[in-house]
Amino acid sequence: MNTQKTTGNKPKVNLSKNNKSNTIRSAIFTILSILFIAYCFNLFNSNSLKMKEVPLSDVIARANDEHGNIKRITVSGSELEITLKGKDIPTETSRKDASGTLYEQGLINHCANKSGEELKKCQEQYPVINYVEPINYTELFVSILTIAVPIVIAIFFFSRLLGQAQSMNRENMGFGKARAKLYGPDKKRVLFTDVAGNEAAKQDLAEVVDFLKNPKKYEKLGAKIPRGVLLAGDPGTGKTLMARAVAGEANVPFFSISGSEFAEMFVGVGASRVRDLFSKAKKNAPSIIFIDEIDAVAHKRDARGGAGREDEQTLNQILVEMDGFDNESGVIVIAATNRVDMLDKALLRPGRFDRHVDVTLPERKDRLEILKVHFKNKPADKTVDLDALAAKTAGSSGADLANIANEAAITAAREGHKEITGADVTEAFERVAIGPERKSKVMNDKERQITAYHEAGHAVVGHVLPDSDPVHKITIIPRGHTGGVTWFLPPEDRSYKSIYELKDILARAMGGRIAEKIIFGADSVTTGASSDLKHVAELSKEMITREGMGNKTRNLVFPSEDTGYYTISTGKPYSEKTAELIDTEISEFTAEAAKRAELVLQANRKVLDRVAKALLEKESLEEEDLKDIFDGATLPERAKLHE
Repeated sequence: MNTQKTTGNKPKVNLSKNNKSNTIRSAIFTILSILFIAYCFNLFNSNSLKMKEVPLSDVIARANDEHGNIKRITVSGSELEITLKGKDIPTETSRKDASGTLYEQGLINHCANKSGEELKKCQEQYPVINYVEPINYTELFVSILTIAVPIVIAIFFFSRLLGQAQSMNRENMGFGKARAKLYGPDKKRVLFTDVAGNEAAKQDLAEVVDFLKNPKKYEKLGAKIPRGVLLAGDPGTGKTLMARAVAGEANVPFFSISGSEFAEMFVGVGASRVRDLFSKAKKNAPSIIFIDEIDAVAHKRDARGGAGREDEQTLNQILVEMDGFDNESGVIVIAATNRVDMLDKALLRPGRFDRHVDVTLPERKDRLEILKVHFKNKPADKTVDLDALAAKTAGSSGADLANIANEAAITAAREGHKEITGADVTEAFERVAIGPERKSKVMNDKERQITAYHEAGHAVVGHVLPDSDPVHKITIIPRGHTGGVTWFLPPEDRSYKSIYELKDILARAMGGRIAEKIIFGADSVTTGASSDLKHVAELSKEMITREGMGNKTRNLVFPSEDTGYYTISTGKPYSEKTAELIDTEISEFTAEAAKRAELVLQANRKVLDRVAKALLEKESLEEEDLKDIFDGATLPERAKLHE
């Protein structure tokens, strides 16, 4: 059964922090490198900002004065950098006019034509004037980038490769480590009160909880607590949360892992992970190990299996670890599966998974409680009837009910409703059960007529036959992969079905095809009945081979062709003569269903026409709408299976 709350301790999960750290470091290094290059460019480009700017006239006056303080003037284009006597670097800057030369503006190079001692004496009195090519800082920056960027990129990718190599090395070093999630005990643990329904399962598991809390009580009496508990049930029934609740009630560490996480292409890795997992659990004892989908590694072995096969090594290691438990270990293994028939018998014997707990689909009262929890934090108006929804969701899992509640909220938001309405819930139910409404699918008049009679055929046959479920709704609005739908809902939850009930299901499934035949002719039937025919064939085969309900094979069952993950023979697990007999029985069941459907529809032709006409007008008919339309429908004597 699905739980109503999913709160619990936060799992301590390895998220590959080292990989992220390496990437971050590489990115930071790259950014810093680019910033350094930009700084260098700015440094080159901003030297002049650190020097004192003086008027050109002052520079010329001092340069022409034999007692001036200027040592050197460097001219680059229109820019002048002045180095004073006693200095080694320029400390002043100036700028000449855009037009004309410095000579024309009064700057005389007194030492231009002198040499030897005369030059040396002149330079002591007058400044040296040097003309240089102006620096293009843009070109300089581009040149720097041309060299620096490839280097930075190379360093970046090298660091990434180095980080990945280190990560792979760490993974290889921890190849055989278990990847289990650890849920430690805290105040937010899951309890049995958070799990709706499955009271019988809770009672079975309560003993496990009591042992973990009070082991001495059992040891004094010589009792041995089950080493393993197998939770079996359909998908979505809440097996995982039930296991979490056991750990929560006992307030012990909870190691959770999926069976597929043991699997690996390298032989011996799965077994190593099993050893590591059990070792961690023992160190944290008392504790619980939960293996979800255990059939992934514990499936049946066959004669072709060998000790070297990875999956069998993993299974053998699980068996060895469980055999090594004693009452003082304080470790209990809980496993979950929806395929008990696929598990190896060695795993199920006493001393290993001693206790089997069935986690079943919720009954009506349980479904109501689940729905109340899922609608607890969702605003709903008075038109929402959770009891009615619980009644018509027979066979739904807790996960299905949670999905319906979520879809109802989504539908309400999409329609702009402030609260969830009954119409939103109905749409959500139909969406989950059949599929979304395909508004873009447009049928022509002929297709609508065929669909209307097809669905009317299902409805009339199902209504007339005494052991069929009541008709809940008929629609010719396309949903999912169907062009129309006829719902039959049981008035109450049932654990068993009789032959009469199953044969009525077969007949009403054939009702669509037979209605097409009656109205449009035997050679005008359509492909719309393909899913119905498939359903008839599958149900007939199941009745004959698994339930012992055949006419000629009554009380005989036959093994399934699917005997496990690995099969020795590709042939059927029974003789060809038996296979032919089964095929004959299936054909007879199908023919009988078609005959009964035709008898009902021929006898109720007017009712069939009324239902089809109403569907063409309204497109959807609810149970209340059908009461008057079905008035006068009768069951032909030849269509009866019993009085």
